[in-house]
Amino acid sequence: MTEMAFQSALQLGAAIRNKSISAAEMLEYFIERVERFNPDINSVVVKDYERAREQARAADAALARDDIRGPLHGVPTTLKESYDVAGLITTRGNTVWKDNRATEDALSVKRLKQAGVNIFGKTNVPLNLADMQSYNDIYGTTNNPWDLSRGPGGSSGGSAATLAAGMTGLESGSDIGGSIRNPAHFCGVFGHKPTWGLLPPRGHAAPGVLAQSDLTVIGPLARSAADLEVATLAMAGPDEIQAAGLQLSLQPCPHPTLRGFRVAVWLNDDNAPVTEETRKRIEAVAQAVRDAGGTVDYDARPDIDINAAHDNYNSLLSAVMASRNPEEEYKRLQDRLAASNTPDEVKAALRRQLATFRDYALANETRTQSRWAWHEFFKSWDVILMPVTTTPAFEHDHGPWHERSLQVDNETRGYGEGVFWSGHAINNYLPSTVIPTGTVGEGLPIGVQIMGPEYGDLKTIGMAKLLEASGFSFVAPPGFE
Repeated sequence: MTEMAFQSALQLGAAIRNKSISAAEMLEYFIERVERFNPDINSVVVKDYERAREQARAADAALARDDIRGPLHGVPTTLKESYDVAGLITTRGNTVWKDNRATEDALSVKRLKQAGVNIFGKTNVPLNLADMQSYNDIYGTTNNPWDLSRGPGGSSGGSAATLAAGMTGLESGSDIGGSIRNPAHFCGVFGHKPTWGLLPPRGHAAPGVLAQSDLTVIGPLARSAADLEVATLAMAGPDEIQAAGLQLSLQPCPHPTLRGFRVAVWLNDDNAPVTEETRKRIEAVAQAVRDAGGTVDYDARPDIDINAAHDNYNSLLSAVMASRNPEEEYKRLQDRLAASNTPDEVKAALRRQLATFRDYALANETRTQSRWAWHEFFKSWDVILMPVTTTPAFEHDHGPWHERSLQVDNETRGYGEGVFWSGHAINNYLPSTVIPTGTVGEGLPIGVQIMGPEYGDLKTIGMAKLLEASGFSFVAPPGFE
């Protein structure tokens, strides 16, 4: 039954529906894999086996009555620890919330359950979901299945590692600076960062928070692009307030083959240089489009100042992230800004974190003009291919942020430079789908990012499905048979 560990969620759901395996048997299969492989990876940090066993038995009983909940009927599923699941702890990796037990499922969790999933655990995150690595003082460090000395990415690192190791059928994470896309890239799985607001995030926030944060989105990770589509559609759509006047009506992917796609390619940038092998992987995807008869252009860009756009993203990101801080931490930032001995460069960063409403409104105006420029760009181009981040998965480094760095080929670069590549989709509310492109060099996966127009989620996922069919598919890491 080794192959089942690495099947798509839709394949697993079909196996249950055609009764080649029961939901209860499939759950035990994945539980056994967690118990066998998780001690080394440490990605599944919250276990809910007994309730999942009850749900599996209920799914089998329903199937016997021809009562099928959806395409994922009975599929064993884990979720990022930051999603509320009634009865389970949600800490966001922060010891302040180590006893925070959810009383209600997040809206997205309810919707996934309506599609049939059986949730049996939650997966690891960094402190406050704010790192490219996944470790915290509650659950410890998560390792990458491809190389245990390296991280799986963050903040949805536990999600991607669990999928890659074949310990779950489906996952869902969140993204404000690449937190879905980086882990997908580092672990060799698929990930989708949706259009902002398409998937209501209620129940994925700090305790007591109802308002949707600017920039932040929730979205699925999977071993196939088709799984991304079904999970995105399951979680998407207006919440109860919006449903009085809005309904979901995403346009389908307009092209049945790669031949119809008009593709811009952004290989590299001085703001965040990427490894030579990363560029080769992007070129391989572009070549697949070209070979299929599609249009590829390496120079097409929106009519914006890219450097100013990146600065604008950093301004908004700093303010959003600081707004999550507890009162005492926010006051500490204010005191440091007011101190006469604080260096000027530090004060500049603090002013972004402590932005006034006017500062934020001006930054939002700049961002909105950028959104319209991208809107015009995507009238001529279906998608743009670009790196996910600067390097493949890197070795664990839990030192102070200002002391961390990354090796990009033979050059030492800044630890946080990779957010340049994730920021365009976030800041402009654009959908972006990551596909795996295989392993190279040190035997590590490299993903490629497919970014498209607002609400063009089915276009970027649709292209990912076509590329998957042409060979850019999930490959399991060795040693997890």
